[in-house]
Amino acid sequence: MRYARFYGVAMAALMAGATAARADTTLTIATVNNGDMIEMQKLSPQFEKDTGIKLNWVVLEENVLRQRVTTDIATKGGSFDVMTIGAYEAPIWGKQGWLVPLDDFGADYDYADIVPQVKSALTVDGKLFAAPFYAESSLTFYRKDLFEKAGITMPEKPTYQQIAEYAAKLTDKKDGIYGICLRGKPGWGENMAFLGAAATAFGGSWFDEQWKPQFTSKPWEQTIAWYLDVMKKDGPPGATANGYNENRALFSTGKCGMWIDATVTAGYLYNPKESQVADKVAFAPAPITEANTKASGWFWSWNLGVPTSTKNADAAKKFVKWATSKDYIKLVAADQGWVSAPPGTRLSTYANEDYKKAAPFSAFVLNAIQTTNPAHPAVMPVPYVGVQFAAIPEFQGIGTTAGQDVAAALAGQDTGAQALTKAQASAERTMKQAGYPK
Repeated sequence: MRYARFYGVAMAALMAGATAARADTTLTIATVNNGDMIEMQKLSPQFEKDTGIKLNWVVLEENVLRQRVTTDIATKGGSFDVMTIGAYEAPIWGKQGWLVPLDDFGADYDYADIVPQVKSALTVDGKLFAAPFYAESSLTFYRKDLFEKAGITMPEKPTYQQIAEYAAKLTDKKDGIYGICLRGKPGWGENMAFLGAAATAFGGSWFDEQWKPQFTSKPWEQTIAWYLDVMKKDGPPGATANGYNENRALFSTGKCGMWIDATVTAGYLYNPKESQVADKVAFAPAPITEANTKASGWFWSWNLGVPTSTKNADAAKKFVKWATSKDYIKLVAADQGWVSAPPGTRLSTYANEDYKKAAPFSAFVLNAIQTTNPAHPAVMPVPYVGVQFAAIPEFQGIGTTAGQDVAAALAGQDTGAQALTKAQASAERTMKQAGYPK
């Protein structure tokens, strides 16, 4: 394998500063079925060989993963030694004492190399509670050949209105090409991830300063009206079944004119091994509106955390250190090419000339991540942290229920107004039961 020579040196350095762990340990790792995590599994036999630690993988679809790890950690079930968790869960669970601090990996881990915005999102009271595997904002991917054919040019900062106009011009249903693909699968991390960021761009928020849900506000009404209109006219059929992975497959096989989604996808879409449109894809910022000309993308990271319920904390930390290190990123580059390196987490990746050459989007992505501000996401003051989510325990249920309501409207079972009324009523009940305002 191409990375074999490099691997020996890298592992020696990584293991030198690791804490002691039993070599006969088996770690159970819960992770999501994204491409970066699949690559992690592919490379991990070398970790097993060098440490003697066995790995048992539990790979789950995104919504199912969240349900499984949330239930396990909240009940101290101890089913998992390492959990793949998001920027939403890490600070909440860290504050509740459910995660092991990860501040003692040693100088060779180079904590100062982690992108500051990413590190800050995973830190509570000065302690890092999850190590970032990759981080992302969002942007607009589009097919430059289809744009040229339609006689349109993507502006430097597209608006939502322009995106809808372009979608109509790009749709060619007889050839199986749809003007736009967006997340339709219900879930707070699926359709509501896109819609939460879009609502912010329309001038909205999840809650007002008194923690009152805002689903029936004008910005949310505008957001859902735009979404349902463009998806019903120019989206793919059966869109309520399409989450991140499904849309990635659609775009990479030439079925979508545009797709607004995670920056982490750029590496796949530009990789000819992964994408049939690698030489045709281009990108622009996530759309804006006049109500919020600064809003652009969301902020997210997938991270590895160690629950306090594990009986194998030392071995688990050793694995997390390995999988989130600078040397691991180099391993992926050696195996798959620099264009596939896990993005968004380390400044050294973006200073690497090989990465910048292989990934023409690299500076754009880093800028998108560094310009999002989860602490001040909306045009008006809000009491929460997060862009496409609100970092409170109650949000997971609120977002999932709202996602189901919107998906029903996309399927034609309700109107957009009916969906938002239902989401508002459910959210108000949840917040009242939880004792808000605090």
